[in-house]
Amino acid sequence: MPKHSQHRTRGKHALDADDIAWLESTPDTAIADDGPPEGDRWSTWDQSTPTEKGPRPYPDWLVTELAAVDTEHGVLKTGKEADVHLISRGVPGTDRVCLLAAKRYRSTEHRLFHRDSGYLEGRRTRDNRMNRAMASRTAFGRQAIAAQWAVAEFGALCRLWELGVPVPYPVQIVGTEILQEFIGTPDGYAAPRLAQVSEGLDDLWEQLVAAMATLAREGLAHGDLSPYNLLVHDGRLVIIDLPQIVDVIAHPAGPSFLDRDARNVATWFAAKGVPADPDSLAELLRAETGIIR
Repeated sequence: MPKHSQHRTRGKHALDADDIAWLESTPDTAIADDGPPEGDRWSTWDQSTPTEKGPRPYPDWLVTELAAVDTEHGVLKTGKEADVHLISRGVPGTDRVCLLAAKRYRSTEHRLFHRDSGYLEGRRTRDNRMNRAMASRTAFGRQAIAAQWAVAEFGALCRLWELGVPVPYPVQIVGTEILQEFIGTPDGYAAPRLAQVSEGLDDLWEQLVAAMATLAREGLAHGDLSPYNLLVHDGRLVIIDLPQIVDVIAHPAGPSFLDRDARNVATWFAAKGVPADPDSLAELLRAETGIIR
């Protein structure tokens, strides 16, 4: 059984009225009464449609057998909008098993995205009733926002994975739960965040600039990039937490998100002795997008 990480204390598109039933479908309610002989639930793989699963070809390590079960191993991370859990998905009686990070967005009982109004700009749905509910943060509106953020993050992970950007492989999305590749050791220790790393920073900086440039060429910015949503695993930088990804061309404040990402990461690297300049990085990213100051 995977061990808990020492840092653990503490997976569709525009929504409309036809999505209400889908919004209310969660992994918990979807589990049949006849539970698996071991583990916590049957694998949810067959509950996702083809468009709600990750890019093909599926990785060899991914367990897709219908006889698989999911077993919970604790919380990897808690946050204001979502909690990330470690689960193993395996076929009982075989050596077919993989570790996954299950990101579960909260809805009605928690305040969602203290800065979400800026990110939600341009994400209005075709349904005015739903837009009003989201704006007024009714119970249904908060559930709709949770679903919208989950859909946005899963879509971003799929798009970036196919572009070759270093992100976890997006396995599937079921309701407001995203299942993705676990970044860490086979025995369940999560990879450290960049903020906890002090070696190999020059190479990590080069990796980050290359990844951000790829995003910029696609007209995208992470939107909330910092040393706390970058993982380092075996010398490789991995970008996580992408629900707020921004189209810097379409979004009215797109360039400011681009500049803020550049400032956040370049300032951190510069403080560690890496020759990183926020203005130079911002200029590079703007040039990649075609935006002129």
